[in-house]
Amino acid sequence: MRSSFFFAIILTEVLMEYDHSTFISPLTWRYGSEEMKHIFSEEHKRKLLRRVWIALARAEAKAGLVTEEQVKELEAHKDDIDIERAAEIENTIHHDLMAEIKTYAEQCPTAGGIIHLGATSMDALDNADAVRFKEALSLTISRLDTLISALADKAEEYKDTATMAFTHIQPAEITTIGYRLSQTLQDLTEDRKECAEVLASIKGKGMKGAVGTAASYSVLLAGTPVTAAELENMVMDELGIKAFTAATQTYTRKQDMRIIAALSSIAATLHKFALDLRILQSPPIGEFSEPFGKKQVGSSAMPFKRNPINSEKICSLSRIVESQYQAAWMNASSSILERTLDDSANRRIFIPEAFIATDEMLLTELKIVRGMNIHSTATERLMNDYGIFAATERLLMELGRRGADRQEMHEVIREESLAAWQSVQEGMGNPLKKNLIQDERILRYLKEEEIEKLLDAHDYTGDAAYRTSLVIAEARKAIE
Repeated sequence: MRSSFFFAIILTEVLMEYDHSTFISPLTWRYGSEEMKHIFSEEHKRKLLRRVWIALARAEAKAGLVTEEQVKELEAHKDDIDIERAAEIENTIHHDLMAEIKTYAEQCPTAGGIIHLGATSMDALDNADAVRFKEALSLTISRLDTLISALADKAEEYKDTATMAFTHIQPAEITTIGYRLSQTLQDLTEDRKECAEVLASIKGKGMKGAVGTAASYSVLLAGTPVTAAELENMVMDELGIKAFTAATQTYTRKQDMRIIAALSSIAATLHKFALDLRILQSPPIGEFSEPFGKKQVGSSAMPFKRNPINSEKICSLSRIVESQYQAAWMNASSSILERTLDDSANRRIFIPEAFIATDEMLLTELKIVRGMNIHSTATERLMNDYGIFAATERLLMELGRRGADRQEMHEVIREESLAAWQSVQEGMGNPLKKNLIQDERILRYLKEEEIEKLLDAHDYTGDAAYRTSLVIAEARKAIE
């Protein structure tokens, strides 16, 4: 890729350079980081393939099948990727891996003949993929760590700030802003744990040949001091990954399912946060809002608009990630016997897409968390309009403690609350506190100042702040 707007694309006929006069995936130029896109680039893939071939040659050298000079020659040209030449060869032979082998062989006149010795295509491709997926998951975990840290700071800042909680998208009781944020923080911490477990579990196919029996290696190594299993161990040790004990022509595609499931879980967490923010940014609530640039345009038709476009983007991309699980499931369940090729084309698409889309969501969420606005005036308005309704529960409990008839007091508060709701809905403010303070049936048990204090809902948050602190501590420990 020469720039964000100019691309070298391999076609079946020729290598062509594409610009925006034709379709280019938005994940190529619009979304995701350069680091993640590099991991899934053709250049990096081919470098990983050469790492596999070098590791295989080094192991075969220990068996006396390859010379040290040949290994050194392979190493000398490991970064000399020539996609244009490989495309030319592929146009003739119609096999992408063999085209790369031939390109590499042309660069290594002494070692060219021993590249891929004893191997089948998936010995190279599946092991290279395993290395690449470890790189991509490691970057994803790094993104999670940064986001978790930023969100923990925000939750700490607002752990004591009372606000209205909503159930059924209706005002409920009182929570704190920090406690609301801690729900996402807790989910992200679990997502990180899941990603780390998947990362630790990733394995390559190993060097097992066409149907996983390592028959070709057994014949190749006959009479040498190295067994097929020993050769596999040497190759995998150099690549820094373990091999599945059993494999067919490929490693089990259940591994891809686990990877996509972990990314899908992150997407679900981010979607939930982004959707909530969109609701909280709506003017009737107006408590949260995304960062908004001084020259940012909200609408081409309505200049006043401040749309939550970053949160909407997260919700949109999360659907892409979630939808990829079905393809991974089909690959795992429908690879007939020792191998069919119907997983190949879709894996080239959905695995990079899932990682790059997740990367974009995490980066976007970080920008939101660091720059989000929390509007105290809106919070107070919500508390004034609706908080007192929740605080009547505390008033009812205290009345009961003072000897009042619980059922009678429940009816008093219900009557006054219904009248107050009507006033709020008409935009006239909430008169409930004033009315309850003046109600003689309540004044028989409590003084005016006691009633007023009980109806102040700002401290009616239970152990929300304490639990927020616990979540923050758990999150910070997870990313140490």
